[in-house]
Amino acid sequence: MSVPRPNPIRPSFWVREADQIDADLAEIRAAGPQFFEEPVPPVGIGLSHGPGAWVLTKHRQILVASKNPRTFSSAAGIVVTDVPAEFNEFYSSMIAMDDPRHARLRRIVSKGFTPRIMARLEEKVASVTADILRVAQEKEQLDFVVDVAAALPLRIVCDLMGIPNSEYQFVFDRTNVILGVGDPEYFPESGDIVTAVLTAGGDLAELMNTVAATKRGGDGTDLTSQLVNACLEEDELSPADLASFFILLVVAGNETTRNASSWGMKYLADNPDQRQRWTNDFDGLAGTAVEEIVRLASPVTYMRRTLLRNTIVDSVEMHQGDKVLLNYLAANRDPDVFADPLRFDVGRTPNPHVGFGGPGPHFCLGAHLARMEITELFRQIFTRLPNLHVTGEPDLLEASFIHGIKHMQASTR
Repeated sequence: MSVPRPNPIRPSFWVREADQIDADLAEIRAAGPQFFEEPVPPVGIGLSHGPGAWVLTKHRQILVASKNPRTFSSAAGIVVTDVPAEFNEFYSSMIAMDDPRHARLRRIVSKGFTPRIMARLEEKVASVTADILRVAQEKEQLDFVVDVAAALPLRIVCDLMGIPNSEYQFVFDRTNVILGVGDPEYFPESGDIVTAVLTAGGDLAELMNTVAATKRGGDGTDLTSQLVNACLEEDELSPADLASFFILLVVAGNETTRNASSWGMKYLADNPDQRQRWTNDFDGLAGTAVEEIVRLASPVTYMRRTLLRNTIVDSVEMHQGDKVLLNYLAANRDPDVFADPLRFDVGRTPNPHVGFGGPGPHFCLGAHLARMEITELFRQIFTRLPNLHVTGEPDLLEASFIHGIKHMQASTR
């Protein structure tokens, strides 16, 4: 009886022992581009079982695909499962678009990441981090993911968009449904995953539209105020575009920092020498340490592209319409690029990781904000909670798209 080959498209691949995952990824990487079967969608949710996808795992393959959107298109979706086009746009916004639509939307929303706004956010990140750790300090035992890592980016994104503090828990609960789709912990009691995701997205859209209505005609400095009060007609976003962007921001912004910070805490726990090294020279090593956390964590495991024309990748013929998954996590462990790639080194340089996506039009717009949040979080952990340490193994998210940790117990004593 033959043993089925490990399939990185299946969520179950990612909830095994780390050394087994890395061993399988190394084998897949060495074999070159391979075609894998897609998971069968749960019965009764109305999604078809797709034909499968090519998986790219080498760093140079990711760079080539990322720089060539005219061949490797984002418009058909960013996850391997085929979903209706309107579903894609609602939940993925501009990252599931090609130019010129992508370029227009990115140009408009990039107003939220100007130097002036980022300077204001830097102060906010520091104060929010202090608030979160002040509460954590009062606890002997805590869930690092829920109590710390997830709280920071969610509060910052909500502040950026002008969402009231009273809505944080509302937003957090609904983003967990969207991010955790497929994980048993987040299965709805009805078993109807599609309805649960649509309801969560609809709730977030309704909240965004309500907030936007209160901002029109005002002089607020938050991003929503700027977008709804844009003077130029071509810079106006429709209510649907604004709601979709908000969903992207709270999901993607939350996910990147939450999981990078959670994995970072785990890596520091597993490598006390590196924690001590960073503690001894925080500012001198902050830049390289954060990049190393993002490299190993690779919070987004992959992004899908769909071929607009026949192409060849490392002598493998692929055809128009084929799905291609750019596996960032595997590429960030490519020994051709990273010496001793499984080693956590807070001083690693150079570090040309693709943890924020590959170069090209879809490089993460919020990368600078994520770096800022991760840096400030560990700065204050080292000074405010120097004894904070992990006390249990991480409870991993059962997903192939997000490299996530759901829960991780820690102690402040």
